[in-house]
Amino acid sequence: MSYHNISHQELQIDNLGEKRFPSPGWQRNFSPEGTGWHTDGDRILLCDHTTIVEKAIAAGEPLPSIELAGPRKEIFFNPSQTCVAVVTCGGLCPGLNDVIRTIVMQSYYAYGVRRILGIQYGYEGLDPAFGHRPLELTPEMVMNLPYFGGTFLGSSRGRKDTKVMVNRLEALGVNILFVIGGDGSQRGATDLYEECQSRGNGISVIGVPKTIDNDLMFMDRSFGYQTAFAAACHAVTGAHAEARGARNGIGLVKLMGRDSGFIACSSALATGEVNFVLVPEVEFELDGEHGFLAALDRRLEQRGHAVIVVAEGAGQDLIPVSDARLDASGNKLHEDIGVFLKDRINAYFKNQGKEATLKYIDPSYTIRSGPAAPEDRVFCLNLARHAVHAGMAGKTGMVVARWHQRFVHLPMKVVTRGRKKVDPNGDFWRSVVEATGQPSVMRA
Repeated sequence: MSYHNISHQELQIDNLGEKRFPSPGWQRNFSPEGTGWHTDGDRILLCDHTTIVEKAIAAGEPLPSIELAGPRKEIFFNPSQTCVAVVTCGGLCPGLNDVIRTIVMQSYYAYGVRRILGIQYGYEGLDPAFGHRPLELTPEMVMNLPYFGGTFLGSSRGRKDTKVMVNRLEALGVNILFVIGGDGSQRGATDLYEECQSRGNGISVIGVPKTIDNDLMFMDRSFGYQTAFAAACHAVTGAHAEARGARNGIGLVKLMGRDSGFIACSSALATGEVNFVLVPEVEFELDGEHGFLAALDRRLEQRGHAVIVVAEGAGQDLIPVSDARLDASGNKLHEDIGVFLKDRINAYFKNQGKEATLKYIDPSYTIRSGPAAPEDRVFCLNLARHAVHAGMAGKTGMVVARWHQRFVHLPMKVVTRGRKKVDPNGDFWRSVVEATGQPSVMRA
């Protein structure tokens, strides 16, 4: 990701207005001198590379910096008169229920908000035409949610008419909307924020970033990612056992990663059992002396087995397609690289007159539908806590994230301006090549 095209002004967070109410936490629970309180002037640098910092100072330019997340001593909304709503959008991801639970608990107990709505089935729930009624959420309803995968509120893909959705928010009397979702969901949330701003209706729109692929910009990681690659490791270990159990055995595992191969890379590094990692960011060819199939053949000759991990978005240029297809969110639908590779590998060894036993594993839906691991649950809790702090303070058009190990506020427009990807020239990818022993280049 590039730091060079982000200006200091682009990183500013919008506020709905003056903070006129004392925070209940300041009044009841915590010393005003404690270190947990923040002001809008508390910021950290976007980039900590000294060369970039020195260049900006030499040019007399303001250093791009990010607002720190955390409770404010004064807040914008009067808790006793505030209604908050939460919606989950897009595909399933470990930790969704943890975020829902903490938003409810934090709003209810830390701020005294008593009207908390759960919007059912994603953005569909904000379009009256679908007939989904919001749920009145209470701490009792959500207390055990983290033990279950999926989302208690249901989800859906695709945007709906922005004006219709804002009309619905106004009719429900919502003051703060928390949108839990990935880049497509946050683009939809940006549209909601802009419509609310144009109407001047005083509704805050706060995003909680969710993507298993870990591909959102300017954040250390997104929730669900750690759980996902830990679960992926079990599939890789199974593939390794299958490969070792047969002469010329091949274990092929397809993992999530539509545009970014972080899960595939991390599972390979964590297990130490993978011999080839194929990701969208690094092109490869199948045929030829230096292609993937020849490299796989050499691996079997030398060691008698091989494990391959492929991200779902890898090698799409190798698969012939008649026309581009899009999902409900407008994302390009990828062809099934796992099945394609399975067929090509089997055909290659058959044509070579060599026996090979290939076992194909696709654990994607099992991984994304499970509950979050303990560390991810803590991460979800802190993201949700800071989201509520931001909303009650009157912030809007932003997501809560962690950057340089600090929780921060990022404008939605900055987060959704691109995707975070594995850098083919970076140390992370080099560590994968070194750990697997695969050729750094697999082209004819």
